[in-house]
Amino acid sequence: MAVTEVPWEQRTEAAAEEPLLTGTPTFTSITRDISAPLERRASLAWWVAFLVALSMLGLGFWLVVDTIRTGIGLWGLNRTVGWGFAITNFVFWVGIGHAGTAISAILLLLRQRFRTSIARAAEAMTIFAVMCAGIFPLIHMGRPWLAMWVFPYPNSRGALWLNFRSPLLWDVFAIGTYFTVSLLFWYVGLVPDLATVRDRASGIRKRIYGWLSLGWNGSTRTWQRYEKACLLLAGLATPLVVSVHTVVSFDFATSVIPGWHTTIFPPYFVVGALFSGFAMVMTLLIITRRVLHLEAFITVGHLQAMAKIILATGSLVGVAYGTELFMAWYSGNPYERFTFFNRAFGPYAWAYWLMVFCNVIVPQIFWSARARRSIAVLFTASILVNVGMWFERFNIVATSLARDFLPSSWSHYTPSWVEVGILLGSFGLFFTCYLLFVRFAPVISYHEVKHTLAEQQSGDSEHAHD
Repeated sequence: MAVTEVPWEQRTEAAAEEPLLTGTPTFTSITRDISAPLERRASLAWWVAFLVALSMLGLGFWLVVDTIRTGIGLWGLNRTVGWGFAITNFVFWVGIGHAGTAISAILLLLRQRFRTSIARAAEAMTIFAVMCAGIFPLIHMGRPWLAMWVFPYPNSRGALWLNFRSPLLWDVFAIGTYFTVSLLFWYVGLVPDLATVRDRASGIRKRIYGWLSLGWNGSTRTWQRYEKACLLLAGLATPLVVSVHTVVSFDFATSVIPGWHTTIFPPYFVVGALFSGFAMVMTLLIITRRVLHLEAFITVGHLQAMAKIILATGSLVGVAYGTELFMAWYSGNPYERFTFFNRAFGPYAWAYWLMVFCNVIVPQIFWSARARRSIAVLFTASILVNVGMWFERFNIVATSLARDFLPSSWSHYTPSWVEVGILLGSFGLFFTCYLLFVRFAPVISYHEVKHTLAEQQSGDSEHAHD
């Protein structure tokens, strides 16, 4: 019997490829295992995490109310640094929300199968991150009860009274559109899975999930319309991944302040948003797979793929840092040169080098296949990346403002405990929403994982036949 020799390249690729589902899952066991966290009592770990997150949310809510009642004089802002933690946190949370749409929409259009087990959690993360981001511009206004002025509604003055030349107004429309499309994409994807939970539930739970599943009956026509709707929303969401953080970057790039007035900001912000977003998804999934016992569905293969994306985007962020430094030197502009010299060696140098270490040095560990397979390394690196990306936004905001054109107006920005507490409150809001999501909705898509299983079994049968 003749033996067909498999080329060395194919053998190497097959050996390096991690299965997207491990163990011996069946279609029945997939439904049972994904439904288990919804149907059993909440564990002690979930309650502890939920109470901690709720306490942080309560602290943040109290400090926001105190800020509105007293004024933003409670913060560490001064005459020179008018933007501080609030805008830093706003840009940070908008960036976190980018990976969800990228995983769901772009990878869906590219038919990347590794997205199936991680897309649902990433989509939910997008919704909650954008909710956190929306808080900070409101309270930074100082008079949030006048927030309606940014919307084009008919008024007694006979005009819209909106300044469409302002990038801050562009933020309202870009982020509002992004949130709406992302919410629709997330909910439409949930509908068939909510119907599955409905069919397994009883009593009041059955009625609630029946209402949320919108009368899903699983017919061929229903599936066809569902797939068309998902593709349409993916097509709408894909340009938003680029446009939203591009518009956010215009808050800085359209100014004349050294360190902000640069054309590299739009692509730089988009890549950085994907970088931090994928890191946050990895952090959440590593915890979720362990606590909910979903290791068979969220496998090392998924985490390896995400680590490669973090490596690629982290390298691009490093190139952007180098480009900024080169252009500051090459431009011959003394203000630009001083701004970047001050970032690296001035009073905020510790924040700058921490940013460089976390965002440029740490991701390079993923060149090692062993590091990409280590859960401890993946978890640590994902947290460090998000720490670094927060400090990137802090460096952009604080260091450029603290040293103005005139040395007589220079100052130093130090955040107050109120600002730190509101930041903790935003994390409390994020994790409270996420914990409620994993408790009452399937964190992994039933039908997409079953499709992955069918393809994996088909591929195993072909290899066995060969």
